[in-house]
Amino acid sequence: MEALQLPLPAQWIGPLWIGVQILLILLAGYLAQRFVARGLTRLGERYPFPPQLLMPLRGGLRWLIMGSAVIFVLERLGVSATVLWTALSGFVAVAAVAFFAMWSVLSNLLCAILIFTVGPFRLGDVVELVDTVDKPGVKGRVVAINLLYTTLIEAEEAGTGSAMVQVPNSLFFQRSVRRWRGTDVLPVGSGEK
Repeated sequence: MEALQLPLPAQWIGPLWIGVQILLILLAGYLAQRFVARGLTRLGERYPFPPQLLMPLRGGLRWLIMGSAVIFVLERLGVSATVLWTALSGFVAVAAVAFFAMWSVLSNLLCAILIFTVGPFRLGDVVELVDTVDKPGVKGRVVAINLLYTTLIEAEEAGTGSAMVQVPNSLFFQRSVRRWRGTDVLPVGSGEK
């Protein structure tokens, strides 16, 4: 028995109908975001809303409308909304964890650039990170500045020898810093020779 074959144009009706639906969804999304943008513009003309408020609101609503249209398109193509939501929430969770994990590294990199450009201290200076007024912090001569750490050599203490301390660059912008310029000016009681 021979299988029933539809004529070629009849086979295209299903995909063509899905294509028309996708175009209608995208057109509706475009028109909706234009309508909302025009409404916000008129609202801004009628009431004294600052442009700094309207611009992000307009952009956020545009992304929301067009994102919803894309989700509707993907549903018409057979992708489940549950699968999309699961993938999106998983991606956001991983991105948030990665952002928090990289935050300290990025902070130190930015602070290194600030140290190099602004120059709050330089090689050879003696610096002290002050925790509180009555409690001394880390103190030493700056011997190296790299992208993550500033290396200090602490003063010798009662025959124990000097120690090298690597201080994260971001601490120099979070705490008060005492600084003595150059190699010939030494702080009182530093014990350096």
